[in-house]
Amino acid sequence: MSDYFNEKSKSWDSNELINRLSSAVGAAILSHVSLNEEMVVMDFGAGTGLISSHVAPRVKRVVAVDVSESMLSKLLAKPELQDKVVAVCQDILNEPVAEKFDLIMSAMAMHHVRDTNKLIQTFAAHLKPGAILALADLDKEDGSFHPTDTQGVFHSGFERDELKNIMERNGFENMRFTTAHTVEKDDRLYPVFLLTAKKSH
Repeated sequence: MSDYFNEKSKSWDSNELINRLSSAVGAAILSHVSLNEEMVVMDFGAGTGLISSHVAPRVKRVVAVDVSESMLSKLLAKPELQDKVVAVCQDILNEPVAEKFDLIMSAMAMHHVRDTNKLIQTFAAHLKPGAILALADLDKEDGSFHPTDTQGVFHSGFERDELKNIMERNGFENMRFTTAHTVEKDDRLYPVFLLTAKKSH
């Protein structure tokens, strides 16, 4: 599998747009999800750990999942994450993690997965009954957010109602959307939602 983020990982953490977005999503998760020191959390599409760094101090452990080895290498090099975060470089849609989680969180990773229904199904399979899913991604946009030659982008954001229907089909309830952040880019505004939901059984 090619690592689309091999080059990007080198400057990822110094990108102001990414930092603002990650801070806003991290703050939204802290605001909308009840965390405690017994929780084991999966960060799907964890990248360099920008979201994990918000959550890790408040939970027992974070399993950072990503298919980009280069991004996870950056995460593992951060001293503040080393005691709390373990990295798993694999595609959990085809190779599940042998663990159930109290919370799965993900920021700006869903649009990199072709089959959204299978992704939500996979999340459900990795969650304990009553556990929480917290997903942040772009609201539906016209395809201008990413440069046209960007590889590995399968969705131009998501319609909230369509996503809610997929969640319901896969056994989630108590869906709540909030706008976590609005990205300003090339004189355009791109809202980013945070969706929280509970696995019903």
